[in-house]
Amino acid sequence: MPYSEPTNLAIVACPGGDAFANAVITHLRNMYKHRFTLKTDVISKRYQVDKDKLIQQINLTNDLMTSEVCMRGEIDSYRPPVFKVNARFTYFMNGEFKTELLDCVRGKDVYIFQDVENHEPLPLNDGKNVHSLSVNDHVMSMLVTIDAVQQAGATQITLVLPVYPYSRQHKKKGREGLTARMLGHIYENLGVQRIITLDIHSREIENTFSLTHLENLHASYQIIRELGKTVDLKNGTEDIVVVSPDSGAIDRNKFYAAGLKLPLAMIYKERDYSIVTQDARSTNIKSIKLLGDVRGKVAFLADDMLGTGGTLLKAMGYLKELGATKVIAAISLPFFTGTAVQQFDEAYKQGLFYRIIGTNAVYHEELLKREWYISTDVSGLFANVIMRIHHNQSVGGLLDNRDIIEKLLK
Repeated sequence: MPYSEPTNLAIVACPGGDAFANAVITHLRNMYKHRFTLKTDVISKRYQVDKDKLIQQINLTNDLMTSEVCMRGEIDSYRPPVFKVNARFTYFMNGEFKTELLDCVRGKDVYIFQDVENHEPLPLNDGKNVHSLSVNDHVMSMLVTIDAVQQAGATQITLVLPVYPYSRQHKKKGREGLTARMLGHIYENLGVQRIITLDIHSREIENTFSLTHLENLHASYQIIRELGKTVDLKNGTEDIVVVSPDSGAIDRNKFYAAGLKLPLAMIYKERDYSIVTQDARSTNIKSIKLLGDVRGKVAFLADDMLGTGGTLLKAMGYLKELGATKVIAAISLPFFTGTAVQQFDEAYKQGLFYRIIGTNAVYHEELLKREWYISTDVSGLFANVIMRIHHNQSVGGLLDNRDIIEKLLK
């Protein structure tokens, strides 16, 4: 179980997932160095061996393990692993993608990062061109990258998808496809052994796979940590109520209410599904009712994703009408598509809400400039899960984070 060079853990970042991959790699470097320091401290004391000589012995063993003549780095100090694989991503004028790996990944445990909701301008073709890519572009870029890694002889392939693409197309209501399932079959057929994602829209998608494992992470600990900086969760100086924005989010908000020991309310919405929303103004909600009481209280809502934002804006405005003192929303996957950012700017000026807490699982530069937006970092959570999976350790404590939330509140 080496925590220094050489290591078999390799990361390939697609253009959309490069920013999140870099954040995860920073955590991995710190975690590996910490584990190496801890291991050398314990072993040197346990076996009464000089620490400097022990580090030399570890480096000697690593040099003997590698197929190369010897590893890069000094013989008497820690050798940090190089996780990131250099790659070239080519975007052709007809819309095709090509991925070339510039480093060897044969025999390695490869983690491919992709953020399919990253719509920022991205450098392609060795930085010669800059393009803003759609979800479909990102998916295709990821598929050709999986194929390149597979062809290059990787032992195991894991997809790191903070946003699982097409996760809202998981139920068949008529003559329509199950696109979430279809993509799952494609990943599996390409040899993907595992997928790591965040707050997947429906757990039914996990039943898509026969062999591929799905690790669904939750951002609740990180969100509660930021919420605790915004309102008083410990001393009871503020009256807070958790509000489920609709019936589909009731389990998520019940989790927050139970963990924070707060009352739970729910908004019931009557919708006209003949209307397809294009922006935050064209919502398909016809009427709205509240089951519970928010008058004179801080209302906290949590949901998995936010697209155009029309549903959330209407819910937050309704809670303010009913007398909520503050309205705070938490979104695991903040897409903010179309003109959503501008619509929320207007709503904030009107006092319809106080803060939106989102994660950095979706890269969105405009959001980071807003006074009303709080970004919480989940890259450390992903780094922890990746390290544990790579070293065949349990991830149960990270998937069910109720214990660490309870410690946080204490």
